[in-house]
Amino acid sequence: MIQIVKLGSQGLETSRQGLGCMGMSEFYGEADDAESVATIHRALELGVTLLDTSDIYGPFTNERLVGKAIAGRRDQVVLATKFGIVRDEDGTRRGVDGSPEYVRRACEASLQRLGIDHIDLYYQHRVDPNTPIEETVGALGELVREGKVRFLGLSEAAPDTIRRAHATHPISALQTEYSLWSRELEAEILPTIRELGIGLVPYAPLGRGFLTGRYRSTDTLADDDFRRSVPRFSGENLDTNMATVEAVEALAAEKGATAAQIALAWVHHQGEDVVPIPGTTTRAHLESNVGALDVRLTDEESERLGRFGTAAGDRYGDMSPVNR
Repeated sequence: MIQIVKLGSQGLETSRQGLGCMGMSEFYGEADDAESVATIHRALELGVTLLDTSDIYGPFTNERLVGKAIAGRRDQVVLATKFGIVRDEDGTRRGVDGSPEYVRRACEASLQRLGIDHIDLYYQHRVDPNTPIEETVGALGELVREGKVRFLGLSEAAPDTIRRAHATHPISALQTEYSLWSRELEAEILPTIRELGIGLVPYAPLGRGFLTGRYRSTDTLADDDFRRSVPRFSGENLDTNMATVEAVEALAAEKGATAAQIALAWVHHQGEDVVPIPGTTTRAHLESNVGALDVRLTDEESERLGRFGTAAGDRYGDMSPVNR
């Protein structure tokens, strides 16, 4: 079975690796709902307990999908969802809202879509620059006291924001992008959360699929795949970043593993307080990703991969909402 680890210091425990469900509903081209549900069921069979979704994925449809998949299996799941990025049903973005009124309204809506009576880990998806973090987290703390939420998280928050939030109500997890090609958090964010006893949940630990070696050109991406707008996937940046993929593939060949397993093993090597949530829409890729837990890197191998540092190009076309 998959190792169970503590996420943060408030008592939350999850599998050593989770499952990101976003791509089952949006952003990476078409997905198959039946295969997505089967993938979630297979994850639970394998001992993956942490499922990650958000109200904006779809929008709204991913929570319904996850809710359908976990019906009758609630006791096997550590369910994480998020609020704060406001979207209409048609996908139109309306900015970010961290107001206490919105926190409560968003939570009630997520509970209904998911078909559950409490959320295990509730993240603020992006920090609202117009609402003091103390007000947002204060409202979240009320939901904890009412039993509607068990533990709190932040996503893409800066060190000062994390400290202020944690002083208002204990934060169990920070979610941000972290992988061999996204290491910006190592300078300030990672030391901050380790000082405070907050766990790290890396999303896109496979570099949005790039580190698997499957994407050597944006020509292979669907027309509506959001990676077409990601600077790291375009032009000279893409060419530069191929050096990281080649290093991953070389080590994979040496160890008899896949490139994806090596990239995930590198993330796991950074500590047991790091619980990545690779996303996938198929059982085959899920099983391969879970196999990364059996791949052990030496310190020398980890350092060899880590020499490439952060990738060329920004993580998003617009970085302004990130790490506020």
